[in-house]
Amino acid sequence: MTRTYFKGLIAAFGLAALTATTGLAQDTANRVAAKTDWSVFAEESPRQCWVVSAPKQTVNTQDGRVVAVRRGDIYMFVSFWPDNDQIGEVSFMGGYPFAEASTVSLKVGDSDFELFTDGELAWAASPEDDRRIATAMKRGVDAVIVGRSARGTTTTDTFSLMGFTAAFEDALKRCGT
Repeated sequence: MTRTYFKGLIAAFGLAALTATTGLAQDTANRVAAKTDWSVFAEESPRQCWVVSAPKQTVNTQDGRVVAVRRGDIYMFVSFWPDNDQIGEVSFMGGYPFAEASTVSLKVGDSDFELFTDGELAWAASPEDDRRIATAMKRGVDAVIVGRSARGTTTTDTFSLMGFTAAFEDALKRCGT
């Protein structure tokens, strides 16, 4: 249910209009805070919050060579849905359909995680994994996500974690249980 809801959320709030400079457009109505490289969004009905950032660096390779490819929007999210008891769900939007039944690797400092894919989106397997990832992100400098497209392109996206802790805490305050 969350994945379907999240896809609708992306469409409903026009995240395609977000800019790579701050990760978010300045005039987006439900953007409530900017914390360095992360922004906080909130919605009242139903109550939900999310923090989001765009990558600082993207490298696309195929057969070991850097290639130019067209990708859609690329974002890393942490979402809070208190009405569904989902607090701090980590997800990634890769900007392309992932390879069928593939996973995405996420590295934060010395910690490695695996995200499961569904179309253009990837999620952690459990709320416990979400908590471990968020804890690592609060302590980390950057998050590196490596995925594989349905066309066989390997993508490496690097997200700055500057401002993540402040954005996470802001969203938690607004949308914690």
